Amino acid sequence: MNVRSRNHVTVTGRSGGPVVMLAHGFGCDQNMWRLVVPTLERDFTVVLFDHVGAGRSDLSAWSKHRYSTLEGYAEDVLEICHELDLGPVTFVGHSVSATMGVLAAARDPEAFSGLVLLAPSPCFIDDPEADYRGGFSAEDIDELLESLDANYLGWSGAMAPVIMGNPDRPELGEELTNSFCRTDPDIARAFARVTFLSDNREDLAEVTVPTLVAQCSRDAIAPPEVGAFVQSRIPGSRLITLDATGHCPQLAAPEETAAAITAFVEATR
Repeated sequence: MNVRSRNHVTVTGRSGGPVVMLAHGFGCDQNMWRLVVPTLERDFTVVLFDHVGAGRSDLSAWSKHRYSTLEGYAEDVLEICHELDLGPVTFVGHSVSATMGVLAAARDPEAFSGLVLLAPSPCFIDDPEADYRGGFSAEDIDELLESLDANYLGWSGAMAPVIMGNPDRPELGEELTNSFCRTDPDIARAFARVTFLSDNREDLAEVTVPTLVAQCSRDAIAPPEVGAFVQSRIPGSRLITLDATGHCPQLAAPEETAAAITAFVEATR
């Protein structure tokens, strides 16, 4: 399997510059980064890709076995890094892709110069016994997945505005809905279960590369407690709170998002 075509890998920006790799979240594709790329590519080599099943990826590459856990997606990230051979990358993972970055960096830290975990969540389900707030009860997640299984397109239209979290800018919710609808529905259902049922809290302590945790000021999907938890579990990591609201700051506040990524890359060079 050709890794570049499997994940529709795109490389842009300044040749020879520090490498920034942008990884999209559930239901999205690399197009979600289009508003931050023009800023980043002035100074950095920018790597974009689509998870298998999303965007212009090769759907024939998807297998239930490989992508039944986030480890399969993390392996894709490492294969892209090795295929491009551009040296250590700053991996920017949005939402569930933040956890993929954690897993990949724990397995092969030399492939990474740093991690930017944008609106991360290592576990979406509350764990009262451990005093952990993920933002959803187990019953909430069961209901979410049942709704998604029953009517993926309807679920997309209802959930996208909630995820985007900017009701005064309905065009953003509409864009996210359209992105969900471009994702293969069967693969999206499987990916949703991996996304919302995974618990990778214990993996955070394995990260040894410089890490920035960037949460949004208001986020219905990843509440502030999650960002604080992630920062507390990754040794030496730093937490910032963006003024952006919602779960997709790369769309809602691209300038602020690009500035945070740029500052982190420059500080870790």
